[in-house]
Amino acid sequence: MAETTYTVEGMTCGHCATSVREEVSELEGVRQVDVDVESGRVTVTSDTPLITDAVAAAVTEAGYRLVA
Repeated sequence: MAETTYTVEGMTCGHCATSVREEVSELEGVRQVDVDVESGRVTVTSDTPLITDAVAAAVTEAGYRLVA
């Protein structure tokens, strides 16, 4: 198992968190996605380490931006 924390810009509410959680959860191997709107932190637990570009694309699909 791998756990990685990312920072996402632009989330302001529970709906934002749900959108990000749903998109990132669709990535292969993802087991759990925890989103903290206030800090912008998104912690992803997955079977193996994820490719950052794939996570960034999922966050973009949700309407937000992954901070490098």
